[in-house]
Amino acid sequence: MEWLMGKSKGKPNGKKPASEEKKLYLEPEYTRVRVTDVEFKQLVTLPQEIDLNEWLASNVTTFFNHINLQYSTISEFCTGETCQTMAACNTQYYWYDERGKKLKCTAPQYIDFVMSSVQKLVTDEDVFPTKYGREFPSSFESLIKKICRYLFHVLAHIYSAHFKEITALELHGHLNTLFIHFLLFVREFSLLDPKETSILDDLSEVLFSEENREAVGATGEAQNHVKER
Repeated sequence: MEWLMGKSKGKPNGKKPASEEKKLYLEPEYTRVRVTDVEFKQLVTLPQEIDLNEWLASNVTTFFNHINLQYSTISEFCTGETCQTMAACNTQYYWYDERGKKLKCTAPQYIDFVMSSVQKLVTDEDVFPTKYGREFPSSFESLIKKICRYLFHVLAHIYSAHFKEITALELHGHLNTLFIHFLLFVREFSLLDPKETSILDDLSEVLFSEENREAVGATGEAQNHVKER
């Protein structure tokens, strides 16, 4: 499959747009939950002794594995019947084949294309070299950006279409933690256009506000911490 992507605004499956529905993932009882109290900003900053491409490769591979695992926990609920389009909030995504033909996929089909394509890339020594002396391709940064775009689509679909199942499995803390880490990373290295992630701006604002409050603890000095945008 070719690394192309399209999206359109609309009402997937004839349903009421998610923006007009109550968003469960914005409820305070869920946004406050994390699985770690680590300082995420320190996790995403490039260490001085590490090559940028090595850092991007290592982190993006890890994000791929974690997002794939997160999706696998609810994949039985994501079927061609329940998710007839690859939708996130009021945005619908399309896959394009190697001839540039636009394909309207069910969510599980689209996500299978994503995971299969990314798996093929991260295990390709010509793209993600692991042996000493091997160079990263000149197109590496653009490939990383495309991978991140697709991984964001999967996260957005999980939040908008399957958060009820995530909470039933008590995995919302894991999902929130993964989302915060991923979004800070792509922002740190400008890997995604802000317009691409805008469909979950309401969530990111809430989650990062929670992070700021937790960072200052009981001191109440929130004004010293800048909210991530």
